[in-house]
Amino acid sequence: MNLGFVTNLSVLANAASGNETFLQELGRRWESGQAGMYPIAVCLVIALSIIIERSIVLFFKASINKEGFLRGLKKHIYAGDLDKAINYVAGQKNTPLTNVIKAGLMNVPKGQDEVQAALDEASLRETPRLEARTGYLAMLGNAAMLAGLLGTVNGLITCFEAVANVNPADKATILANGISEAMNCTGFGLLTAIPALIAFSVLMGRTQGLINDINETSVSVLNLIVANRDKFKNLNIPASAHHAEE
Repeated sequence: MNLGFVTNLSVLANAASGNETFLQELGRRWESGQAGMYPIAVCLVIALSIIIERSIVLFFKASINKEGFLRGLKKHIYAGDLDKAINYVAGQKNTPLTNVIKAGLMNVPKGQDEVQAALDEASLRETPRLEARTGYLAMLGNAAMLAGLLGTVNGLITCFEAVANVNPADKATILANGISEAMNCTGFGLLTAIPALIAFSVLMGRTQGLINDINETSVSVLNLIVANRDKFKNLNIPASAHHAEE
C-alpha cells in the first residue's frame, strides 16, 4: 500500500464526512422548520423536475444549427430538386424547426398559399410544445416564497404565544423553537424560489429564441420556394417523405 493510495483514502473519507455533516445540518433545519417545510419541498421537487425536463428539451432535443440546416436546404431548392429537399429535411434531427419546414415543403406542389398555410399550421402545432410547463416555474417560485412566509408567520405566532402564556422556565426554549421555525421556513422558501424564478427567465428566453428561429426560417424557406418555383423539376410528393413524416 503506497502513500498515494493512503492519501486518496483520506481525501475520500474527508469528503464523505463533509457530505454527512451537510446532510445532518439539512435534516436539523428541516426538523426546525416543522410542517411549513413540506409545501416548500413539494414546490422544490416539481420545479426541479420541470427545470431538468425543459432544459433537456430546449437546449438539446430542440436545438439545431439553423444556418447549417438552411445552407444545406438552399442547395436542393436552388437545384430545383424537391425530392432531395424533402429527403434532406427528413434526414435531419427531429426538431420543431425541421418539422415546420418539412410540412411546408410537402405542400409545394399545391401552391404558395398551401405552403404558407402548412407552415403556419405546423408552427402553431410546435410552438406550444416548446412553451409547455415553463410558465409553472414562476408560479412554483411564488408559491414557495409564500409558503415560506406562512411558516414564518406561524413561527412568530408561536413566539408571541410563548411570551404571553408559557411559564418562564419553558419560555426561552419555545421562543428559540419558534424563531428557528420562522427563519428556516423563510430561508428554505427563498432557496426554492430564487432558482425557480431564474430558471423561468432563462428557459423562457431560450423558448422565445427557438420560436424566433422557426418564424425566421419559415419566411426564408417560403421566399426561396416562391423565387425558385419555376426550377422545380419534380412536383410530386415522394412516398418516402410520407413515411418519414409518419
